[in-house]
Amino acid sequence: MSKKAIIVGSGIAGIATSIRLAKKGYAVTVFEANAYPGGKLSTFSLGAYRFDAGPSLFTMPQFVEELFELCDEDPKHHFEYTKKEVGCNYFWEDGTRLKAYDDSDRFLSEVEQVLGVPSKTLKAYLTKAKKKYDLTESIFLKRSLHQLKSFLNPETVKAILNVRTLEIGKSLHQVNEEQLQEPHLVQFYDRFATYNGSNPYQTPGIMTLVQHLEEHYGTFVPKKGMESITTSLFELAKRQGVVFHFNEKVNEIVVEKRKVLGVKTEKMFYAADQVCSNMDVYPTYQYLLPQVVAPVKTLEQERSSSAVIFYLGISRTFKELDLHNIFFSKDYKEEFKAIFEEQTVSKDPTVYVNITSKDIATDAPTGCENWFVMINTPADKGQDWDALRASIRASFIKKINLILGVNLEDYIVEEDFLTPPMIQQKTQSHQGALYGSSSNDRMAAFLRHPNFSQQIKKLYFCGGSVHPGGGIPLCLLSAKIVSDQIPELL
Repeated sequence: MSKKAIIVGSGIAGIATSIRLAKKGYAVTVFEANAYPGGKLSTFSLGAYRFDAGPSLFTMPQFVEELFELCDEDPKHHFEYTKKEVGCNYFWEDGTRLKAYDDSDRFLSEVEQVLGVPSKTLKAYLTKAKKKYDLTESIFLKRSLHQLKSFLNPETVKAILNVRTLEIGKSLHQVNEEQLQEPHLVQFYDRFATYNGSNPYQTPGIMTLVQHLEEHYGTFVPKKGMESITTSLFELAKRQGVVFHFNEKVNEIVVEKRKVLGVKTEKMFYAADQVCSNMDVYPTYQYLLPQVVAPVKTLEQERSSSAVIFYLGISRTFKELDLHNIFFSKDYKEEFKAIFEEQTVSKDPTVYVNITSKDIATDAPTGCENWFVMINTPADKGQDWDALRASIRASFIKKINLILGVNLEDYIVEEDFLTPPMIQQKTQSHQGALYGSSSNDRMAAFLRHPNFSQQIKKLYFCGGSVHPGGGIPLCLLSAKIVSDQIPELL
């Protein structure tokens, strides 16, 4: 009889973990409280407009393809995507416009022409970012940081000997300001802190490695929308024999004598030899492991940023805009101070606008666009989100009208929104934080919850709230780390 593995939650990391464990010979069951898979990586419609609810582009698609290859399938038969020529368009209110070209030489030329920064300056900066990534990839992204054996290898020794190169003692903003100097370019690269919900004025300088990931690997858009990442892997999991129980919430992970026995749902008890929680680690301990002593220091870490998101059906197309656009605030420092220190929202926030209908004809009627408008906000600490949402809406519409010279409200025919409390309700992300804890501490990487329980045998954790962090690539890597902890069945 096959040994049983249970996954709590069908986010992208939970689905990936289920595939890996099924391939190892386990009979895998996934329990999901919602009626659909994917967590934040899901979809919905407003009238004739289709929207991706969460992330709107991704990098490192090889981690998705790897799962198909693991199952001896050709990923091209199930999941198609295109590489973007321009990762994002950037707009400043002083009239500056910058295109982040995928081609490195072309981007270096763009920065030199538009911002006056010599190519050699930016090239040196990106070379340092690559070195940080190369020094830390094998010890941080591909292994658990919470096991002694992870530190007893040549790669770790090499990273320790090059610790000054990692620039852990400086903030990301300090590194950017010292090495780049030009204000627009500093703000441009400070923004990369938002990729894991952190503050560039606090997160350590090692985080320039995120810049390397986007510059080196590029950015990608699935041909059928971001939710096709979820759909393709969900179907792959089912072909591997994984069983999904939707609308069946897990109420408890059952533990006896420091060992997992299975889970209790609203319907019954299910026995298991291995259990992995893809639920945010905070509510996992709070609700599913009431008898287990919670790691207080880990759970009390500062939350990452959240977001207020507007989904707009627009009754025209905007030739000025490409697929992905950033409208910068005037004072980025004050914006991040608001998000991480004052727990309120800037009156002049940076706006991320994603337009998908130009790539996917079914996303909007002919001659129309669907807009995903995201504004970084604090996690939910009891703010008046109805009032804040109204203020943010007025602010971003004013900003876009000013930069594009239009009256955007004349073209809004469908509208919905998402706030931090709603994000928590839909995805169980504590306080609506998009990436679990922030990386606003130089030791943040070591403070994230491990992918296994140090108290309970056969209990594991995957997803954005645990090591190695949030975002699609890191969530998929967390699934791989969990799988490496669990023995293969002969």
